[in-house]
Amino acid sequence: MEKKNNKSELSQLALDLQNKGLKIEGLIKLSNEVFKKEKRKSLSFDELLYTINKTPELAFRDIFQIIYDMVHYYVPKGVDEYPTTGNSIGYMHYDSSNMFENDCDDPFFADRLFVNRFMKLIKGFKSNIQKNRIYLFEGPPGSGKSTFLNNFLQKLEEYTKTEKGIVYKTEWRLDIEKISGIKKFKTTINKIPELKKQYFEQVKFGLKSTDKLVFSCPNHDHPILQIPIEYRKDLLDEIIEDKKLKKKIFNDKQYEWIFKEKPCSICKTVHSALVNSLDDPLDVYKMLYAKPMLFNRQLGDGISVFNPGDNIIRNNLGNNILQDKINRLFEKTSITYKFSHLAKTNNGVYALMDIKENNIDRLNNLHGIISDGVHKVDLIEERIKSFFVGLVNPSDTKHYKNTPSFKDRVTTIKIPYILDYNTEVKIYSNKFGKEIQKQFLPRVLENFTKIIVSSRMDTVNGEVKKWITSTVKYNKFVDKNLLLLKMDIYAGNIPSWLSDEDVKKLDFNIRKNIINSAVNEGDKGFSGRKSLTIFNDFLNKHYKKDEIITMKIVEQFFLSKDEYIKKLPEGFLKSITDLYDYDIMQEIKEAIYFFNKEKIYNDIKDYLFAINFNIGATRESIYTGNDIEITEDYLKGFEVIFLGAAATKDKRDEFRKETQTLYISQTLSQEIKLQNKNIEETKQFKDLYEKYKKRIKEGVLEPYYENKNFRRAIIDYNTDQFKTYDRRLKDNITLLVTNLKKKFKYTINGAKQICVYAIDKGLFKKY
Repeated sequence: MEKKNNKSELSQLALDLQNKGLKIEGLIKLSNEVFKKEKRKSLSFDELLYTINKTPELAFRDIFQIIYDMVHYYVPKGVDEYPTTGNSIGYMHYDSSNMFENDCDDPFFADRLFVNRFMKLIKGFKSNIQKNRIYLFEGPPGSGKSTFLNNFLQKLEEYTKTEKGIVYKTEWRLDIEKISGIKKFKTTINKIPELKKQYFEQVKFGLKSTDKLVFSCPNHDHPILQIPIEYRKDLLDEIIEDKKLKKKIFNDKQYEWIFKEKPCSICKTVHSALVNSLDDPLDVYKMLYAKPMLFNRQLGDGISVFNPGDNIIRNNLGNNILQDKINRLFEKTSITYKFSHLAKTNNGVYALMDIKENNIDRLNNLHGIISDGVHKVDLIEERIKSFFVGLVNPSDTKHYKNTPSFKDRVTTIKIPYILDYNTEVKIYSNKFGKEIQKQFLPRVLENFTKIIVSSRMDTVNGEVKKWITSTVKYNKFVDKNLLLLKMDIYAGNIPSWLSDEDVKKLDFNIRKNIINSAVNEGDKGFSGRKSLTIFNDFLNKHYKKDEIITMKIVEQFFLSKDEYIKKLPEGFLKSITDLYDYDIMQEIKEAIYFFNKEKIYNDIKDYLFAINFNIGATRESIYTGNDIEITEDYLKGFEVIFLGAAATKDKRDEFRKETQTLYISQTLSQEIKLQNKNIEETKQFKDLYEKYKKRIKEGVLEPYYENKNFRRAIIDYNTDQFKTYDRRLKDNITLLVTNLKKKFKYTINGAKQICVYAIDKGLFKKY
């Protein structure tokens, strides 16, 4: 009825505005959105049972399940780079932008390491194994802790306003006429003065016969808790028809609370008073409703956030007017409408912003509540189950770490400075505008952020050095501490410059240990705020609208600042420049060489077919139709492309055996037969193709080592002078510049600039 009246009033208002010549589409849209989000109809108990019958998994959710569902509402399923190899450590790529960035006043950019820690924490909420704890997000000043928590709470508040985020709490609509029998004594009201006086007292406190006394549970009890524990299972067994869902609700840990938790003291005594006052026990449940609970941080409903300087609340809460009404309605029953401030966040979130000042006392006061879930309000026991969360600087952990009883009740989640350089780039783009990336040559901005990130990393790198036992082969382009390698692992990449042998050694345990070791990093070096200051300083000095920022400019900027150099690992600046030089040479080689793609495809297909037969056999390839005489020389001709001409027969036999095993166990049996993939779509084929290309292009620049016209022709490209060069040189340079633009996102000027840089620095021979 309320919704109908609202629309009717809106229609009249719209009509009045239209008559005055004003547009009303925006008003209608605003009204509909506000009505949809802010006004929620309470369900009668019958309607709640119907909802339970249809969607029990949505009807039954405590705060931990709500948080679990909320996070997965905003964060899509993660992507695993190792889904079918059995080598997955669960280090997923998650897109957390809708959770922490979009529609937030101050975006929080979470790197891959932190998001994986966060999602692992949330996963535990599904199984209900994470209650009776306080969760402290620990990180140094400037790591974005406050922004993270503010955005998390904002999204939770918004989620509870959606249909998928609905949370129910108990609402009582007490039928005064049925309970007190007012209708009966109204008939004798004029005959007995005493009754008349009593009636007017009832009216005074709002207990008229046409009214209902309406109030909701201050502890946010779910309505199902008003059913006595011993009857809940039988009721749900009858209500829930889906056998699979019923089994899940009766047996899964996440739904255990339905059959174990008790109602708050207020609801329990109201229920008892109703049973004693009414002739039909079912009338009790006609007065029981399920009210959608909207979290409101500003009012402290469902979410309460305490800053260190906020005064500690000592007094219990209540409602004197409501208490008087309850007393008059239930004259012979003592119902105390009193509760603590903790009830406001029962089945909600209680958050401490930094463990300092008054929040130290708040944390200590929470210990007993977290352990036992019980809090005293005078003589009444108040049961509390909340998501207790806090932020803490490393220097403030002393306030609880030395308390033995806290050890098993505190879960620490590290939220350090950013260790994923891609995320650092996103932060700069957000702060200074996405257009800023166009001012840098490709990968130069990423290298700037890698320099910043290096200051935050541990140079010991025990886990990485257990994996890469010899670094000699990488000395030309990787730092001695292998930080550049570890940065790529953190970002979910396996760099192309790694040898096949080392890639093969990167197994499950090594990857897991490297990722896990990151928990000890990110608490030193340039903070998030400091890095923005540094980047702003850099732009003020070197940003010019018509000039491109090069790696040389970045290198000289850091070299000119002693205060910055002192924060960087020894030799790192030189190594990142060396790796940059190596990478641009791979790009130039990739861009300038021409190959017959069809021939390479056929070579790989025929080899994968041939290795399944004995030497001396002749077979027609099922992939190309070619007749193949399978000889040692035929197989060797393919294998030396990957292993080099100096490879021994044992090495070639090992390569052949491993390739055949992978072909049979995964490529053929899983991807081709089960997933119906074409041979060219399989992972093995794609890997062989990339390695094949890499090998044959390594010598592609040899003709240009001593060719002085090559440099001049690059400078003259896209000018009239370029026409004067011979056709073959023009064709090669045109191919080079075109592919640098197409494959690696250079502009024409950027492509010319990077080629001249490589020639002048002698990189053609070095790499």
